Amino acid sequence: MKILITGVAGFIGNELALKLLDRGDEVVGIDNLNDYYDVSLKEARLGRVADIPGFEFRKLDISDRKGMRKLFSKHAFDVVVNLAAQAGVRYSLENPDAYVDANLVGVGNVLEGCRHGGVKHLVFASSSSVYGANTRLPFSEHDNVDHPVSLYAATKKAAELMAHSYAHLYGLPCTGLRFFTVYGPWGRPDMAYFSFTQKILAGEPIPVFNQGRMKRDFTYIDDIVEGVVRVIDQPPSGNPDWSGDDPDPATSYAPYRIFNIGNSDTVQLLDFIKVLEKHLGVKANMEMLPMQNGDVTATYADTEALYKATGFSPSTSVEEGLRNFVAWYREFHG
Repeated sequence: MKILITGVAGFIGNELALKLLDRGDEVVGIDNLNDYYDVSLKEARLGRVADIPGFEFRKLDISDRKGMRKLFSKHAFDVVVNLAAQAGVRYSLENPDAYVDANLVGVGNVLEGCRHGGVKHLVFASSSSVYGANTRLPFSEHDNVDHPVSLYAATKKAAELMAHSYAHLYGLPCTGLRFFTVYGPWGRPDMAYFSFTQKILAGEPIPVFNQGRMKRDFTYIDDIVEGVVRVIDQPPSGNPDWSGDDPDPATSYAPYRIFNIGNSDTVQLLDFIKVLEKHLGVKANMEMLPMQNGDVTATYADTEALYKATGFSPSTSVEEGLRNFVAWYREFHG
């Protein structure tokens, strides 16, 4: 298959490209290489795939309408995986325009490209953040998610709705994936586990919000990529049992589906830090802080639907995942 990956220099996009190339797919990757975090890390990720046969890279922002039209007119993609986005809950409080450009305008351009390009399946990244003010755990795709608590979450929910409209109007098969706190080697420096590592090794205090009373469903990168690949190979069809009298948000009469991809396990933030301290061999100096705006106290994925559809559920433990991350971090940073 010929597959477009947007955000190919990103954490998940880069690992996905490696996986797809390894199995023999042809991959075209685009990325705008913005400076939201260290560009040299993005360039290093690209270096892992640049010389692999079947890979082509183009520097392009998905919010560039003309550039995206040109891309889709040049290539006939079988599948598009849209991972390009402005990420981060807290940064959305500082720079909301970046989220509108990437997560709304950019998504619109991707959808239009798929529509006119005859794409057979669009797989796109959503986020566990869409669960917002929901408190019933574990989070289920079948629950309503109309109360986001950050602009980031709102744009991700909007992307899901935009995709559904294209599935309805044009029969474009669309699958949205709600990722739960992805971590591991080659990860994003803005994520807590990465910045904690930097600060602990530098002898600096780490900020621990809500006094550490936080739970997260940490999901290892290899599990995320395996889930994405399995979903790529199973484009959705309409659900014949869907009813407008009792609408299921996770499915549709149109070829549209939403899945959680999480470890289906919650880990206390303080326990997570203990495991990180163990593998670093250094004690953390924790600065206890109040809850931040836009944050939630717990995430926990119900992955039953993913397992039923693909036969796969993430299972890598935090112990194993952090051990691998620390080993990579020490090697990468010398």
